[in-house]
Amino acid sequence: MSKVASFYVPRVRSWIGRMRAQVARPLVILVAILTCAGCFAVGPDYKAPDIVTPADWSQNLRGGLNAAEPEAETLAKWWMTLGDADLSYLIERSLAGNLDLKKAQARIREARARRGVAEAGLFPALNIGGSATVSRGSEDTGSGLRRELYRTGFDASWEVDVFGGVRRSIEAAQGDLEAIAADYQDVLVSLLAEVALNYVEARTFQTQLQVAEENLKAQAETLQLTEWRFAAGLVSKLDVEQAKANLENTRAQLPKLRSNIEAAKNRLAILLGIFPGTLEAQLAARKPIPEAPLEVAVGVPAEVLRRQPDVRRAERQLAAQTARIGVATADLYPKFSLPGSIGLEALSTNHLFSTANRAWSLIGSFAWTIFKGGAIRQNIEVQNALQEQALNQYEATILSALEEVENALVAFAEEQERRDALLEATQAAQRAAEIARDQYTSGLIDFQTVLDAERSVLTAQDQLAQSKGQVTANLISVYKALGGGWTPLIGAQP
Repeated sequence: MSKVASFYVPRVRSWIGRMRAQVARPLVILVAILTCAGCFAVGPDYKAPDIVTPADWSQNLRGGLNAAEPEAETLAKWWMTLGDADLSYLIERSLAGNLDLKKAQARIREARARRGVAEAGLFPALNIGGSATVSRGSEDTGSGLRRELYRTGFDASWEVDVFGGVRRSIEAAQGDLEAIAADYQDVLVSLLAEVALNYVEARTFQTQLQVAEENLKAQAETLQLTEWRFAAGLVSKLDVEQAKANLENTRAQLPKLRSNIEAAKNRLAILLGIFPGTLEAQLAARKPIPEAPLEVAVGVPAEVLRRQPDVRRAERQLAAQTARIGVATADLYPKFSLPGSIGLEALSTNHLFSTANRAWSLIGSFAWTIFKGGAIRQNIEVQNALQEQALNQYEATILSALEEVENALVAFAEEQERRDALLEATQAAQRAAEIARDQYTSGLIDFQTVLDAERSVLTAQDQLAQSKGQVTANLISVYKALGGGWTPLIGAQP
């Protein structure tokens, strides 16, 4: 320890001890009085609205859907029910790289910091400072003497939260934080669904491309057949040209399908937070469309609403706005402050830490705005109106959430019926095309029947591929509507 420190440190400690004894008693008494007065907070206390929800879904569940409560792990990792390793890989990468998800995480950190700012209002502000002044007066107008003045000490100020304005602001900040956390969960649910939907779309386009290519081969064989029959003088040139037109119309579909496949891959890349084209190797191999499981548990409306992030976000926004009414109401009441200072004053540094040179002050004060042109009460009315809007938004969010689930459940079940019908239609069209080709070869029918049959096969197979993809896409929409994917089990919480 240096000589200077050896001189000053013991004196500072001794001075602080003596000052504590003199200031503590009146300070404790005043703080106790004001703290007891601050045991309540003005404004309404929040109570979550009691919303009555339907006991069951509006339509009977079918298509493998049932009202059993889904298992937490299944709902958290619903994409695993599709049994597709590539999809699982893409989901995991999106959780690590998606930019919207990172932005939502940053908003949570911002909200936490804002809550910390609000909480700081409960505590006093403490400053430490000092000054050294050297002056000399004029000999004509004064003594002409040189003067020195040294000061050091602590300044403190505390606005005591008597009527709960600060506490209500903390409640509001906490509500905002929880609403933003729910928004993060909503972004997460939407992200997982979008990745899966775009993946299914890419596989659907690949299946459609395969269907078109297989039909192209069959139509090329038909064209060759017409050319042989024309060369043999059995049919006119018309059959050849019609077969060629049919072939080229099918070929014209290929570029569009390939373009759609690349667009779906690029959208997936953006969702993963990587450059377009990066997934070309990963998704180059054609794979079948993921199939929905045979049974899907969806629960009942009340349980679904408890899981949906957008509903929780709206409810937390309502809680935050309710607290802001208290913040505005607190402006109707006086504000109590405790400014004070503890320090030392001396004419030289040698005497700065002398007991005789200590100085302190403690002031109890209040300020009360008794007239402001009605602005305070109008602000309270503003906050009440905003709370009413938040309540209306909460109720509207519940209705929208139930509508989303109901629509998803119906669409999933109905599309399965459409897929099954298209499967039957496709099989029938294929049999019809084989019969038509055989009868044409035998000269029993004209070529127009063959053309119609081949076009029906292509149409039916293409629609079947689309329907298979839509069934899986509708299942993804069901899981999204159920709030699947945001529980801590997936390890993606901020």
